[in-house]
Amino acid sequence: MMSSMLKRILLPNSIFSTVQNVVSIKRSEILKECTRSYSKLFVSPTQILQFKPVHIQQNRQESFFKKHTAEHIWKSVTSVSNAGKKRGRGKGAGKKRAKNLNKGQVLGVGVDNMVWPGLNAPIIKGRDLIKRTQLPPDPDREARLIKLRDAMGTFRFLKLMPTERGWSGNKMPGRSIGPPDSINEYSFDGFDTKVLEFKTVFCMKSNAGRYRRISVVAVTGNKNGLAGFALGKAADARAALKRAKNRAGQKLMYIERYENHTVYHDFFTQFCNTKIFVEKRPEGYGLHCHRAIKTICEIIGIKNLYAKVEGSTNLQNLVKAFFLGLLKQKTHQQLADETKYHLVEFRKENDYLPVVVASPNGDVKTDPKEAPDFLQYVMDNKVRLRKKKFPPFYTKKTHWYIKEKKMETIRNMEKAKLNLIAEYGEIRSFLTDTYPECRPLQKNEFKKQTEEDQ
Repeated sequence: MMSSMLKRILLPNSIFSTVQNVVSIKRSEILKECTRSYSKLFVSPTQILQFKPVHIQQNRQESFFKKHTAEHIWKSVTSVSNAGKKRGRGKGAGKKRAKNLNKGQVLGVGVDNMVWPGLNAPIIKGRDLIKRTQLPPDPDREARLIKLRDAMGTFRFLKLMPTERGWSGNKMPGRSIGPPDSINEYSFDGFDTKVLEFKTVFCMKSNAGRYRRISVVAVTGNKNGLAGFALGKAADARAALKRAKNRAGQKLMYIERYENHTVYHDFFTQFCNTKIFVEKRPEGYGLHCHRAIKTICEIIGIKNLYAKVEGSTNLQNLVKAFFLGLLKQKTHQQLADETKYHLVEFRKENDYLPVVVASPNGDVKTDPKEAPDFLQYVMDNKVRLRKKKFPPFYTKKTHWYIKEKKMETIRNMEKAKLNLIAEYGEIRSFLTDTYPECRPLQKNEFKKQTEEDQ
């Protein structure tokens, strides 16, 4: 009885009736039929558990313009990124300044000129309580505010005297930064320091990332042979300048000068890939060289010089090479002692007459063939690269040929005069002894003769 009731509860009526009517059907077929009927009547549990996800988006009543200040927003529009600055973009962006419209306005003072206790006036003055009163209007208030705002918009360049400017306008290289700071009782009186290089350098650190510093190369001297140079680095520009200046004052060296205006002789100097050929020049020639070398010469006290730079123009290598060459130069006495020959000088202002400037101490060599060439000896067998000079265009013309033919008989007259003066002390010929009255007058000889006649 119980089993029949369970069958009625679990099985539908249609299936139950078929089971009662068809008794001959096997048990397995009945079970298959039951499973098919249940699959049609009930929904699968996977379909019941399926659901669609709901996305919830939070909506805030804020914007970019409400989060940041006006200064930050304007800077994001007008400024240039760090990457853009490195590529040279927006060079003039920093010159334009936004006007501060609040400048010149005081809290409590407006268009109506009134006394407000607690805003623009005290509440109590002595024992009296100040009341709110209206003052006569100020007609110049708007004009003053407009004038103040107009003055803010203009960019004012740093004004420097012409003597204070560097190599390129207001930039630091070439500018003077004064003498080094005194050390205890030692002071640098008469010294001056000039900047040769001013740049920003970066060093990659594991903790700090791109570590930014200012690098400065400066040279200091007293314009009387004493000079020194140094490199200084710091995070701040002022600190870097001060460090380079004081370090240069602690590394002074004395430079020998010929007659206090030029070098003793031509020399060749090199540091890394920087090669410098320095040539001695007479008074009044000036400094014809690289601007860094010119600045160093002014600090040392060299007034006349010619220098040719070949290879790399890296400024630090340039400074080191030039100072090495100045320190390696030799005086006339040192050259005479090394070569054991008399050192003879020829000058244009003396009509190239030989003048002995130094003689060796001790034995003197007499064989002129073994004497080294002076220029090759002091230049360390180096030759400066010179451009090939082509003859002028007029040398191919007919009138130049005619002129040269006319000057053929007297073309060596100046050289002959100099040779005669050097050998005999006067201009003479083989007929001078026979006809002494035909001898030409020398310098100051006419003046002496007139004095004797008088």
